[in-house]
Amino acid sequence: MSVHPPGPPVRALPGLLRKLAVDRLGMMRDAARLSDAVRVSMGPKKLYVFNRPDYAKHVLADNAANYHKGIGLVESRKVLGDGLLTSEGELWRAQRRTVQPAFKPGRIAAQAGVVAEEAARLVRLLRARAGDTPVDVLHEVTGLTLGVLGRTLMDTPLDGYGGIAHAFEAVQDQAMFDMVTQGLVPTWAPFATQRRFRRARRELVRTVDELVAHRSARLREEDGADDAFARMILAAGERGDAARGRRLLREELITLLLAGHETTASTLGWTLLLLARHPHVRDLVREEARSVLAGGRLPEAEDLHKLTYTTQVVQEAMRLYPPVWILPRIAQGPDEVGGFGVPAGADVLVCPYTLHRHPDLWDDPERFRPDRFDASQVAHRHRYAYIPFGAGPRFCIGSNLGMMEAVFVTALLSRDLDLSVVPGHRGVAEPMMSLRMRGGLPMTIRPVE
Repeated sequence: MSVHPPGPPVRALPGLLRKLAVDRLGMMRDAARLSDAVRVSMGPKKLYVFNRPDYAKHVLADNAANYHKGIGLVESRKVLGDGLLTSEGELWRAQRRTVQPAFKPGRIAAQAGVVAEEAARLVRLLRARAGDTPVDVLHEVTGLTLGVLGRTLMDTPLDGYGGIAHAFEAVQDQAMFDMVTQGLVPTWAPFATQRRFRRARRELVRTVDELVAHRSARLREEDGADDAFARMILAAGERGDAARGRRLLREELITLLLAGHETTASTLGWTLLLLARHPHVRDLVREEARSVLAGGRLPEAEDLHKLTYTTQVVQEAMRLYPPVWILPRIAQGPDEVGGFGVPAGADVLVCPYTLHRHPDLWDDPERFRPDRFDASQVAHRHRYAYIPFGAGPRFCIGSNLGMMEAVFVTALLSRDLDLSVVPGHRGVAEPMMSLRMRGGLPMTIRPVE
């Protein structure tokens, strides 16, 4: 017979609830220290936190149909609507089928030259700003990921649309605010968060409508366009309800813009910070890049499999700072996870951040050690001990492109530049949809001779 997961001691409950409002990472760490399965009561709402690979496998894969997107992402529907991140059921399956061909490995491999060109452009930009004046490298890599997104998945230049990133920050702030307040504060309320959200939503709508108009006009003159954006536009035109088609297209594009750049930028930021803090690892990455990419050449698709240590570095950065740090779900019907009962309507949380730091799964889990991802070690690890891109049917569709970007950019920056963190910068994690750095990433830059 199933039982409820244990709850926190009464004395610990106020601290957990307080951290839900001001330190969500701290709350998940505290819950993970209590047990691998914890039930936290928030008035009528119950949070079920599961922190074991087999528990994650059950929720995300084995019985995924019973678990729809949950707390946090539900609130994001205010701006994302029914995009690929938040939609469910047949709508989600149709959206996934529409864009899936644009993410096939062969097509992504064919985009390697584009990714390499954008990475080389970033190197030139940073080299031109070398000196003692700090540069916010996180801001610059965010520009890079937007550039790659525009050229690979949209066939549309996104130069001049840098405000997208700031708009998405406001959207995510609002989603987290709604999660903490349980959606009881309306978006028209005259508070700073709501005002910022309303401005951001207007900016995003204006931007995507402009992008759709330009791309639609070009599509009428093209044959055989197969990028994700073109596929979304064509699918919208095939929907019987024109107004609904336009609305869904807008929501799908907003989701693509967010998911297509934000998590990769975050991964690159943490990777560069970790390399700056661990010069011996950076030197090994540089040595590999100079060997594989000898003569200053740009990487090609086949080089991705040769940059093995650089790949391990990126994987270890994603272990410590996963692109998607929490996977919230809502149970549609009653279930049992590892012998623990989960009622219908319960909020279920699987947290890659704490799973990736579980002391029973990882030796010295807080330490940055890329050798953990040597093939000999990976072979003996539970498949669901490491889920930086999620798992199951909702596994991140852009994972291959994101990895190529992160590895190519890390290799080229390490080969050609020395990046040093400004003294005093701690790289504090701010949990939005991914673990962004609070305050950016100020670094000084020196060319490598």
